[in-house]
Amino acid sequence: MLMRTDPFRDLDRLTQQMFGTSARPAAMPMDAWREGEDFYVELDLPGIDPESLDLDIERNVITVKASRPQLDPDRSMIAAERTRGVFSRQLFLGENLDTDAIRADYRDGVLRLVIPVAEKAKPRKIEVTHHNGEHQAINA
Repeated sequence: MLMRTDPFRDLDRLTQQMFGTSARPAAMPMDAWREGEDFYVELDLPGIDPESLDLDIERNVITVKASRPQLDPDRSMIAAERTRGVFSRQLFLGENLDTDAIRADYRDGVLRLVIPVAEKAKPRKIEVTHHNGEHQAINA
């Protein structure tokens, strides 16, 4: 049987929502990896209205914000464990990424960012001129 009110449990739940726990952090859980010439970042945001998503970038820092509305105060809740309010996370990107070409897609509760490697960071060939006038390419 579920207990309707327990002030200690309510205080514990509130503390976990504000500061998170190792099992359920307050920040958005994230996976990140590189595949070819793109970096991928996936953030779990189940139940978020896509209209509440806000992505900003300033000086290689992406800020992701989303919100889940507060519960109806007239509702007599038996359990309310999902965090409500505004969520925010910042991602610090390296200089070798093309921040002008970031793509974002929200599907099935997952926000996916695709961040391409900048042209200046990709491997390229440098042409070397010999003293006899012949040209030879060397991989950089």
